[in-house]
Amino acid sequence: MIGGGQAGLAAGYHLRQAGLQFVILEAAEDAGGSWRRYYDSLALFSPAEYSSLPGMPFPGDPDHYPRRDEVIAYLRDYAAAFALPIVTGARVTAVRREKPGFRVVTEAQGSFRGLNVIAATGSFGNPYIPDLPGASEYRGRILHSFAYRNPEGFAGQRIVVVGGANSAVQIAVELARAARVTLATRSAIIFVPQRILGHDGHFWLKVTGLDNVSWLKDQSTPVVDVGKYCRAIAAGRPDRRRMFQRLTATGVAWNESEQEDVDTILLATGFRPALGYLSELGALDESGRPRQQDGVSTVVPGLYYVGLSGQRNFASATIRGVGPDAAIVVSHLRKANRQAPPPG
Repeated sequence: MIGGGQAGLAAGYHLRQAGLQFVILEAAEDAGGSWRRYYDSLALFSPAEYSSLPGMPFPGDPDHYPRRDEVIAYLRDYAAAFALPIVTGARVTAVRREKPGFRVVTEAQGSFRGLNVIAATGSFGNPYIPDLPGASEYRGRILHSFAYRNPEGFAGQRIVVVGGANSAVQIAVELARAARVTLATRSAIIFVPQRILGHDGHFWLKVTGLDNVSWLKDQSTPVVDVGKYCRAIAAGRPDRRRMFQRLTATGVAWNESEQEDVDTILLATGFRPALGYLSELGALDESGRPRQQDGVSTVVPGLYYVGLSGQRNFASATIRGVGPDAAIVVSHLRKANRQAPPPG
């Protein structure tokens, strides 16, 4: 297993329940994957009731929205509760075919062999940087949300945040308390209420079955709001404008007649699968995305995935979605291994 975040831990739980031998390789020094690198104020958009991994409810009031540090503690406690075998400081650099299975090579912990590999590294390690016209001329700071932590160091700046989904809006509203901020988006921001008729939106996603559809994508996800973000943008803190045409040496050109100096361009433009270590296997398409169906590689027997955005449905990359996906993957893995001929 590659990755000790929410996806890897959920898969580890199901592997443990199935009585299979495995090891989880985690690049960081503790279980939890990328959560320690998320911005300080991050809170889940799903309440604790809908934010659990299999076998262990999220602690506290089921209706509260866990913050980043609560999730970090939960994942650490989860790994300990099920005694999951995690090797930390094991950043994987390559996966190679080595009959009858694979050899997984790490930077600092040597290599490991196994009959199967589950890639559970998500996408946070691979931020998407769009090709912005004029970027090579711009002398200000271009920062991806991957590297953003808090407003410290941004006071008094002129900032343009590119993006219109949840993280973009949350970061822009936070920065607007200390700086002059504009959200630059290609289309209007869509807001949905966090609670409807007394229930969190995830309750309605579950009862309507929308949580299980595959046609909703992260990029089309509306901004979940109790009214705070909508009011802030309506008040101009931050304001919202159509995406600028290009960058200039000192800022942005909103159109052919209007230019403005800008200190920082913050890109909240999402992420792509962090799976470069699979490149030698031919498992990825031309864009670096895995060729898979329901978490099972369609081109490399014995290779599986958990935690991909849209892997099976809208919830697949979320803390509430990785458990069901992991159960399906482990079921496929067990069936394939029972049918495989013995080594040699």
